[in-house]
Amino acid sequence: MESKRQQKFASLLQQELASVLQRDLPHLFPGLAPGISTVRVSPDLGVARIYLSSLLANSGEDSLAHVRDNSKAIKQALAKRIRKQVRVIPELVFFLDDSAAYAAHIDKVLGGLSIPPPPSEDDTEHQTNPKRPKLFADEDE
Repeated sequence: MESKRQQKFASLLQQELASVLQRDLPHLFPGLAPGISTVRVSPDLGVARIYLSSLLANSGEDSLAHVRDNSKAIKQALAKRIRKQVRVIPELVFFLDDSAAYAAHIDKVLGGLSIPPPPSEDDTEHQTNPKRPKLFADEDE
């Protein structure tokens, strides 16, 4: 479980990284729109795991490789924005967030299930006194 400090720092990183990717460095990502879905920070605030949303124009792995290649420029631009607010700029590790694809897969699986409908009210009226199983040999019916 993350501490409040980690959560605040992760929120700050998420906001500032979104600004960096969309405003400061759009020339590094032509045709890409990398969105940040989640940021997780280590307890010592030294490592930030950034999960990029899969709303990227190219295939996910190619886009992720492109972002990782430019991680030094991203970190420098981030450092310019938050240098007065934090003591140490964390190491940025990028991952592809596939939760939207996973949710679509689960929706497809659940949609393909054949679930029988519940019994209608007409069926339940005929069973007003269902037979109870006998539990003991001397029990009356």
